[in-house]
Amino acid sequence: MLVLRFLNVVAPAYFLCISLVTFVLQIFLFIPSMFRDPSTTPLFSPALLHGALFLFLSANALGNYVLVIQNSPEDLGKGLNLGEGAEVVVDWLDGSRSPGSAVPSTHFCRLCARVTQRHDHHCFFTGNCIGSRNMRNFIMFCLYTSLACLDSLVAGMAYISAALSMSFANPLAFLTLLPHSISQFFSGALLSSEMFVILMLYLWLGIGLACAGFCCHQMLLILRGQTRYQVRKGMVVRARPWRENLQEVFGKRWLLGLLIPVLNVGSDYRRQKEK
Repeated sequence: MLVLRFLNVVAPAYFLCISLVTFVLQIFLFIPSMFRDPSTTPLFSPALLHGALFLFLSANALGNYVLVIQNSPEDLGKGLNLGEGAEVVVDWLDGSRSPGSAVPSTHFCRLCARVTQRHDHHCFFTGNCIGSRNMRNFIMFCLYTSLACLDSLVAGMAYISAALSMSFANPLAFLTLLPHSISQFFSGALLSSEMFVILMLYLWLGIGLACAGFCCHQMLLILRGQTRYQVRKGMVVRARPWRENLQEVFGKRWLLGLLIPVLNVGSDYRRQKEK
């Protein structure tokens, strides 16, 4: 438990540090290097277009990240009659009581110390549980984080290609880039800034692929009307059309949330709260 609590504090700081480093490299290194092409007009220069795209992706990723943290799942132990009150929470803590025995589709998170409905999982990178209130924002956070990392990967490869006068046309060039760069760095033929960018390329690739895979897996669960917690516990859910499952998470005006970071506009959960 101490390890999990430590990870719950370190992981958000690690994500924010990576985001800050990515922003600094893009704004002060990658984008200025694109202004060297005199053949393009200032309005449609690659630097401005890429800068606008990166800012759009970063704003959506950071905005949805903040919304995931702000919209924590409600503590049902405070608003619902759980029978024994605090004793039920103690039963959940020591594992002697099934989380779904008091209220269906509920789970007690040891790290957050609250009972949440439609619990999916605890995200260490946000330090928060993912449930009904912030599932849509969490999906958008994963999507735009993946796109921002892949965008930084492409920009970083273009910068390294120009700085080291190398080509990535051969697929093996990227795979052999790291070992060759390490040998050149220790021999003094490679600058520390260039070596740092090369290391960040592999980090962006790993984070981008991980977020993309997690986003696709989460969307598959949503289409099936399941949560990760229900799959892990082998719970049976009522079969519904996939359109209803999507609307429950994303709402009817899903396009607005796809373009800008907003709350679950028009979702079934918020309509139930208003009632």
